[in-house]
Amino acid sequence: MTETPEIYGTTAPGFEPVREAFAANWQTGNEIGAAFALMIDGETVVDLWGGWADRKKSRPWAEDTIVPVFSTGKAVTAMVMAKLVSDGVISYDARVADYWPEFGRAGKERVTVAEALSHQAGLAGFPEPMEPSDWFDRDLIEDRLAAMHPLWALGQGSGYHPITYGFLADAIARRTTGKSVGGLLREDIAGPRGIDFHIGTPEPLHARAAEHVLPPRAPFLGKTNDIKAAAFLKPWSTPGRKGAAEWRMAEFPAANGHGTARAIAELLSPFACAGKLRDAQLIAPDTVEAAMMERVSGPDRVLPFDLAIGAGVMINRDSGHYGPEPRTVGHYGFGGSCGFADPVRGLSGSYVMNRQMDVLSGDPRAMALIETVYGCL
Repeated sequence: MTETPEIYGTTAPGFEPVREAFAANWQTGNEIGAAFALMIDGETVVDLWGGWADRKKSRPWAEDTIVPVFSTGKAVTAMVMAKLVSDGVISYDARVADYWPEFGRAGKERVTVAEALSHQAGLAGFPEPMEPSDWFDRDLIEDRLAAMHPLWALGQGSGYHPITYGFLADAIARRTTGKSVGGLLREDIAGPRGIDFHIGTPEPLHARAAEHVLPPRAPFLGKTNDIKAAAFLKPWSTPGRKGAAEWRMAEFPAANGHGTARAIAELLSPFACAGKLRDAQLIAPDTVEAAMMERVSGPDRVLPFDLAIGAGVMINRDSGHYGPEPRTVGHYGFGGSCGFADPVRGLSGSYVMNRQMDVLSGDPRAMALIETVYGCL
């Protein structure tokens, strides 16, 4: 039997079963270190952590341990973009080319911001050979995206954009505000409130970062096609060859956010609380509704799922990946992390860990916790 570590943190009265479910995840043998947080109406009701921050189990997972959450950060990026819409800086219905004129080439002149954020722009990856280190050259990647022809006929469904989603959002943000998505988080949203989530993690914080352990096998992607290969399967499909420190410091808004579970739960609380973050109306309620509105649904060209996608968030519907509420939105990250927000119950939460599993969405460890939460309500 696997040793269950001491579990730290707090649970509000009535949520004790969540602590039990969190501890039980170690009995599967699939956990090293992890954290889980839950907020209701912006108030923290669960904040738990335990285990180890490294594979050798020499460094305990602490209250302030941060961890890379990969695509879970897409939901945080969606929240940042929703704030820009709420502030009148951009519109979901505007064309990307209205803000980024060079983008309006190669048949992409009519792609809207909402379509770009809902994986409909046809730019899921680069089919032509490149160096994995090219991803660290933001201008080069933006130039390639602007010049690229869509990989499928636009208006005909989604194809998940693992890395390029973040470059599209970032290009729009920088051209309208002068700040990157990571910069907006640092300067306007998370930083001033002391919320511990970072896109572009400063080097002094790296000592707090957990070491992630890769899954035992690659996730199942279904039948391969050229679009799926460009997105996930080419040697250059993901950033590389720069080292861990450079990767942590780079800004990949789709893929390398680092933070705590409580930070993600809080940053997604505007989706659960009609736009409120703590006591401030960060995002207008109608913008939150627009962000969570279904923009596309059906079989995805990259992920082996039927998806329903809002402006940067996945919509639960009947998947059960984020609990029983169909209107819940969220995102999973490579290996099992997730963040979610239920606008019906005012509930937001996050599960993060460093032992990655070969699951694209609906990690059993996260789902066990979410199911237990709903059993406590």
